[in-house]
This record gives sequence, C-alpha cells and structure tokens, in this order.
Amino acid sequence: MTNMQFSQRLQPLQSNVFADMDKAKALALAAGKELIDLSLGSSDLPAEAHVIEAIAKSLYDPSTHGYLLFNGTRDFRQAAANWYEQKFGVKVDPETEVLPLIGSQEGTAHLPLALLNPGDFALLLDPGYPSHAGGVYLASGQIYPMPLKAENDFLPVFADIPTDVLDRSRMMVLSYPHNPTAAIAPLSFFKEAVAFCQEHNIALVHDFPYVDMVFEDAGNLDINLPQSPIPNHRSLVPSILQADPDKSVSIEFFTLSKSYNMGGFRIGYAIGNAQMIQALRQIKAAVDFNQYRGILNGAIAALTGPQAGVEVAVSTFRQRRDAFIHALHHIGWYVPTPKATMYIWAKLPSSWGQNSIEFCTQLVKQTGVAASPGAGFGKSGEGYVRFALVHEPSILKIAVERISNFL
Repeated sequence: MTNMQFSQRLQPLQSNVFADMDKAKALALAAGKELIDLSLGSSDLPAEAHVIEAIAKSLYDPSTHGYLLFNGTRDFRQAAANWYEQKFGVKVDPETEVLPLIGSQEGTAHLPLALLNPGDFALLLDPGYPSHAGGVYLASGQIYPMPLKAENDFLPVFADIPTDVLDRSRMMVLSYPHNPTAAIAPLSFFKEAVAFCQEHNIALVHDFPYVDMVFEDAGNLDINLPQSPIPNHRSLVPSILQADPDKSVSIEFFTLSKSYNMGGFRIGYAIGNAQMIQALRQIKAAVDFNQYRGILNGAIAALTGPQAGVEVAVSTFRQRRDAFIHALHHIGWYVPTPKATMYIWAKLPSSWGQNSIEFCTQLVKQTGVAASPGAGFGKSGEGYVRFALVHEPSILKIAVERISNFL
C-alpha cells in the first residue's frame, strides 16, 4: 500500500480526549457496565412541538427540496435579528450582520480561515471548548492560551499577554457562560475586552451557546446589564454586542442546540461585524450550501414562537444541578454551585492530584460513570473534571453513589 502523505496541519488534531473517552466508554460497555454518560453536553430534552411541526410541514413542500442559497435564508436572518434586538436591545441588519451556520461550531472552526495567516496568533481561553483550537490549527495559526483561574473568577487577565504575542495576534475567542468552568462574565469585562481588542486591532469572537442556561435571578448575578426594550424577553447575561453596539471588532455565535434542544438539527448563526460576516460567508461558500430549508423554518418557529420551552429547559437543568451538587456534598466532595450552563466543574479530590484523564478512565472502567477530564479542555483544565447534567436527578444520584464507592 502506498505510504500516503498528509498535511502537517493534521498533527495537532491527532489527539482528542473525547475520542479517547469514547473508547473507554465502549470498553466499559463491552465489560458489562451500565453506562451513565455525563461526558457530553448534548441535551436529552426534546425540541418543542411547534418547532417539529414547522419542520414536518416543510417536508411536504417541494419548494424546500432544492439547494438553499444565501438569499433564501432571509426570513431566518430577519428572525435572528429581531430575536437579538428583543433580547439585548442591539440593532442588527439582517442583510449584512447575520449569517446562518450549521451550529456555532462551524463558525468558530471556520472563522480562523478568514482571519489568520500562517503563524498568526489566536488568543484562546484555557481551558476552553476544543473546536476553538481546532479551527486555529486548520488555519495554520498559533495559539496563545489565556489561563483561567478560580481566583480570577475564571476570567482571563489581558495584561498578562506578552507584547510580542499581541503584535502577531489577529483574533481573541471568549465564551461566557463558559464551557467547561460554568463561569459567567459581567458586562464590564466585555467592555474591557472590546477596548483591548480595539487598541490592538484584534477581532473579538464570542461563542454564546449558553445565553439562556442561567439559573440565578438578575439580582444574584451582579453583572450590571442594560435593560432590554422587552423586559420579559431580556437575557440574564450580556452579549458582546452590548459592549460593542457599533460592532467595531466583535462577532458572536449563537446556536439553537442548548436553548431550544435542537442539537441534532445543526442550526445556529453568526451575528456582528459586517466585514467578518462577509469574510465568513466567503469561507462558507467554498465549503457548503446552507442546510435544509425546513430546519431553518423550525428555527424561525423556535425564535419567534412561545418561549415556555426555554424556561422548562432552564428549570430542568437547575433541578439537576441542585440534585447533583447536593449529592456530591453529601459524599464529601465540595464543589461550587454553578450559576449557568449544564455543567459541574469539579476540582479533583486531592488523592488524584493532577491526573484527570486517569481519573475519568478508571471511573468509567470501574463504575460505568463517564465524565470529561479537565485536561481535555486545555493545560489549565488539569486537576478538574467536568460533569454534564444530561440525566434525570434520580440517575444523577445513582452516578454519585457509584462515584462515592469509587473514591
């Protein structure tokens, strides 16, 4: 067989802790373990009936069966712009400032191709979502990890970035509420980030999938949000565009996977700086068409229809958070109660030190409980483990009982 040669940009993508955990889960199943998978943040809740109805109705409309070009996405882009204005009080032009995406991951993975030349730096959160790094590697860029520490509320310290790195930096990626730490960021932090990126001519990218997955009321969050023109639709956490309403350096990615339980439908959008939207549109045009029009019709129904399903999802994950935290505390594993997301970011018991991969591998092997090792999210994630709250409280309590026996 010919010794096939592949590009060097694949080298950083060889190791993927989630693929490794998949193998560990498969081995546990093969050994007869009953799996409780808390390793993936894929909501187990269904999409709302009115969303499914809109998609189902589209199936019988032959006009939806062909290719969908940009002009055909106008209704979806308008719905997204209206949703943003209602939620954040930010005016958005649906023609130049919105782009449909196959989930926000498509945007964060492809935008580096539009912003970076080989050798340019991207400033990424450490720990952070793995696809942020993957997109930079595919663009032959370099990564400067911005460490997130508990003592800084898991917010990066911009003053710590070296000058020689800043001189070659073309983009910064933030994401709050944050996966995996579940931290939230105040509007004042976003304003600081915008000013920093304006000063250094850096594109500011905000990945925003957990905008609705917030469990505290506004008074307990203390993040000084501006008022939305529609109070009962306002967000409890800020958009980057509220700190940069002119969209001078900022772009934000939203997905319907979390708020509307549409992860499998792969629908999201980019919103923000018109030049970055146009550049990302050029990359997208070379890679794919848009997804099926019926999925966009379902997304329009989600964004414009009743929002009770979002409230139910938030309430469900709040109950799961409380049950899991209470159970962990009961066995003596004291972890902070997160204010947002669907994750618990837990510092490893002292007996496990800084070996999150071994902890997770042995945990699933011996108990069938699967979690994500903090090391999989970056160097600064070592010493932690992430649990995804994707099961009912009764199952979560069983998982903690198994964890207790394991410890």
